[in-house]
Amino acid sequence: MGKRLLLLAPVWAVLMAGGNARAQSILDVASSAGAVPPPSTNFFPLDEVHRGVRGTAYTVFEGTQPEPMDVEILGLLHNALGPHQDMILARLHGTKPEYSGVVAGMSGSPVYVDGKLLGAIAYRIGEFSKEPIAGITPIEQMLQVRDESPGAELIAAKPGTSNEQHSEAAASSEVVRPIDTPLVFSGFSPEALTFWKEHSAGIGLTPVSGIGGGSASLAMSAVTPGSVLPGSAISAVLIRGDLEISATCTVTYVDPKRLLACGHPITQYGPISMPMAKAEVVATVPSPLNAFKIINTTDTIGSFTEDRETAILGEFGKPARLIPLTLRLTQDGATEKSRTLHLEVIDQEQITPLAVMVSLFQGLAQTNGYAVETTYRVRGRVKLAGYPEVKFENLVAPTDIAPANLVAALALGERFNRLYANAARRTPIESVEVDVDAIPGRHTAQIESAQAGGTVVHAGDTISVEATVRPWRGELRNVRIPVTLPTTLPNGPVRLLVSDGGTLDRLMQPPQIGGGNLDVSGTIAQLNSLHANDRLYVTLLAPDAQAAIEGRTLTALPLSMANVLEPVRDNRGMSLNGESAVPLGSIALDAALSGQRLVPLRVE
Repeated sequence: MGKRLLLLAPVWAVLMAGGNARAQSILDVASSAGAVPPPSTNFFPLDEVHRGVRGTAYTVFEGTQPEPMDVEILGLLHNALGPHQDMILARLHGTKPEYSGVVAGMSGSPVYVDGKLLGAIAYRIGEFSKEPIAGITPIEQMLQVRDESPGAELIAAKPGTSNEQHSEAAASSEVVRPIDTPLVFSGFSPEALTFWKEHSAGIGLTPVSGIGGGSASLAMSAVTPGSVLPGSAISAVLIRGDLEISATCTVTYVDPKRLLACGHPITQYGPISMPMAKAEVVATVPSPLNAFKIINTTDTIGSFTEDRETAILGEFGKPARLIPLTLRLTQDGATEKSRTLHLEVIDQEQITPLAVMVSLFQGLAQTNGYAVETTYRVRGRVKLAGYPEVKFENLVAPTDIAPANLVAALALGERFNRLYANAARRTPIESVEVDVDAIPGRHTAQIESAQAGGTVVHAGDTISVEATVRPWRGELRNVRIPVTLPTTLPNGPVRLLVSDGGTLDRLMQPPQIGGGNLDVSGTIAQLNSLHANDRLYVTLLAPDAQAAIEGRTLTALPLSMANVLEPVRDNRGMSLNGESAVPLGSIALDAALSGQRLVPLRVE
């Protein structure tokens, strides 16, 4: 509470100094809309900033040409954004800013005094301010990002710090906060935006009121003199292709190789790699709560490489690290109804898994075959440089609490992230391919009961296991599976487990003691050995030791080997059980199966 009062006090003092009377009339700058911003070569000293200084700011209200607006400096707030992080308070004048107010997407708009760059408009004052009062990030603080990157020991927030949380002082105030950076979803439905919001807590990117389109070219475009000016709109692209997600702010500083923008962070992840694209402002929409710009992204001109406290840094001509994502969608096996989405997503630990999930979520929902009661057969392949291909397949059906496209997106994201977020991974993900077949109807089934032909058996016998399953809204179905018992099975009681694939996976791959993490090879082996969820499995629970080592399961271990492994069972990457799960057989059901039943037997 004390820090909040410390911030509010100087803001209130500056706003009230001299009463509500305006300074002498400032000319409306609308008549000079064609003016070009000065070059970013001279800088106005922060120690010369005082109340009454006049300046000019530039931003794009429509199109691509920055337009000037008058700036009246109200004062300098020392340490307003944190230790040694000052903020300049200013009032904007002109027909457009006085009508629209401080606009989402205006972050980074350069402010000049006597032709010298003072800083970037970056903060808004209050939610329902009746006049456009804004906070300016001094250029000295922004240039630190240019001069100390890359390789400098800059202090970055932990992953998950958002552009509304990057400074303790700013976050504690309801009066001063960063101007929103519109995160525009092109080709996504409102449900996909809701999905993003629900699963993006802590990653620092939240959609704001803003609409737009995406047409960012995949090829790199050259930057010609004057094509990117201070005051131009600029976008950081998270996903591009047939769907696009981008965050847009304004360029503050430009030199032949780099630019600085925003005046505050987008994510504050520090080192990043995001495509940098020019943007066109289709329109600026005024609102007393949150005015915003409608944006179209255009030419890719480089990549953003740093996202820091006072600015984001972009480098011209530098390609971003991207992961190709291909979604092939088919309706009920009919190839003539297939459709393919080609996307590229950024390679960023905090964002990529969610970007993959929201893309699949949207891709499934926007097909003509989509319906609430739709089941999907999902086949995925992930290629990682230097390792075997990761493959998985699942039948995903809707539940009483979630549609199938949501379940499919979450399932894909969980498996992908087990590989992507592996701490031992050093090589890049080369591609992600997902084939989805949409099947009308809800195809699920529950195991009701199970039994064997007899309860007394002999080692090596072939017996028949019968199971009763209940389809969703269907008649009970009896299935029979012949299985052969091991010839080495000792006399005594044993159990058969009749189950779905998930239950079998939990037996074959139990959690590791100490919570150890598998290396990349072990993770791939584990992912590739997962059992399909549309089959019914019969598994022998034998009284022998079982070890799970580096993603691979060894069953029916001899006692001598179990004794050797026992002293090292606490190693990360290994677990040891006193009972083995030995798969004996399975049968396809063409339904997402759930449930389990135990069948007791006696071997004589």
